[in-house]
Amino acid sequence: MSKITEQVEAIIQPVLDDLNFELVEVEFTKEGNDHFLRVSIDKEGGVDLNDCALASEKISEVMDSEDPIEQMYYLDVASPGAERPIKKEKEYRNAVTKPVFVSLYAPIEGAKEWLGILQSVDDETIVMEVKEKSRTKQVEIPRSKIAKARHAVII
Repeated sequence: MSKITEQVEAIIQPVLDDLNFELVEVEFTKEGNDHFLRVSIDKEGGVDLNDCALASEKISEVMDSEDPIEQMYYLDVASPGAERPIKKEKEYRNAVTKPVFVSLYAPIEGAKEWLGILQSVDDETIVMEVKEKSRTKQVEIPRSKIAKARHAVII
């Protein structure tokens, strides 16, 4: 996490707490000649366009007075989506019993990608229930081998 995103998180967290929104992620990027400050928010039951507009308005107000970003940028407040990343400990714990997709740095049982139901999480490992052909099995994955994890939509 960059210094800018850490500073922005510290500034906007109280605002989002007051609105009962969860701060999922803050990203500051340059695309072409433009800079973007992207803030992902969520709440129980999900966020809608009105929630994003309200959060954007309140974040803009506080950033106008405490902004650590020197250059001009566009503020984008949005839902993290159905396949949102899982990064923080709380997000892993909240994903137990839900479908997840993980990609690994190194293969386990010959595979670097796993899709299944997250069964348990601890400091060292996650356990997923995955389907392999017509049977279901449990796969234990060391957290140190996880490159990326996200929620998954299984149809």
